[in-house]
Formats: sequence, C-alpha cells, structure tokens
Amino acid sequence: MDKKLLQGAHTALITPMKDGSVSYSDLECLVNAQLSSGIAGVVPCGTTGESPTLSEQEHLQVIKSTVEVVDKKIPVIAGTGANSTREALELTKKADSAGADAFLLVAPYYNKPSQEGLLAHFSALAECTEKPIVLYSIPSRCGIEISTSTVVKLYEKHPNICALKEAGG
Repeated sequence: MDKKLLQGAHTALITPMKDGSVSYSDLECLVNAQLSSGIAGVVPCGTTGESPTLSEQEHLQVIKSTVEVVDKKIPVIAGTGANSTREALELTKKADSAGADAFLLVAPYYNKPSQEGLLAHFSALAECTEKPIVLYSIPSRCGIEISTSTVVKLYEKHPNICALKEAGG
C-alpha cells in the first residue's frame, strides 16, 4: 500500500444539491477548486457529503464523477460505509470498480453492533478489496464507538486497514 495516499489534508466534500437532486456541475466546480487549492486528497460521500440521504445510484455517481474530475491527480477516498454490511460491500465493490483509491467506512449506524459485530462487519469489507481502508468512528452519529482493541485486531488481521478517522470528541 502506498503510504503517501493518506498523507496531508483531505477535504470531506459536500454533495451539492439543486431542487432536491445532486448538482454534478457544482460538484465538478467544487472538486476543481480543491485541486486548485493544492489539497492532498478528497473524500466524497462521507458524513459531510450526506451519504445516508443519497440513493445508491446518486452515491455511486458522486464517486464516479469525483474520480473523473480528479483524473488521478490526487487520491479519492470514497465513503462507502452503510448500516448494512451487504450494502457497504456493494458500494465498496462498485466504488472500487469506478476507480476510487481508498474507502472510508463508518461504523454501522442505528444498529449499535457489538465489538464482535464490528469485527465481522469490517473484516468482510476488508476482504472485498485490496485497496486501503480508513475506519471511521463517529459515535455521536452511529451510537457505537469502534474500540481501540477492535481497531488493533482489525489492523493486525487486515493489512489494507491502515487508518482511523476518530470523531469521538
């Protein structure tokens, strides 16, 4: 894994909307502004990008559009987490095919899985791709924290799990 992929500041992109639909032209402008600013990478479809409110089609198109505009100039870390392991697997595989460089995977929200459940969830996701994975712990939104021991177990078992975005406060 290329460690440079995760170095520097990465912008968590908003998903621009007009009249209830994603504005892909505004997304292109936003991504180009990030490229011009010298940012190290971009993160479409994270919490800031309102991923839980997007349809699967919108979610994937936002990732595809971002990958196309970036054109390999900087890394695209696609938010592909979901509260369902099955849905997160599908999003991750499709984003992988679309050219995302890495994946931001939030703990399943609403369900409040046990730490063993988190191990199973993130292990399944790590096994579906060889690309880098950033775990995302945001207990205020998910109702569960990814414990330090769970992160260590995942890191030891899956070499592509390489970072943690900790938003516990």
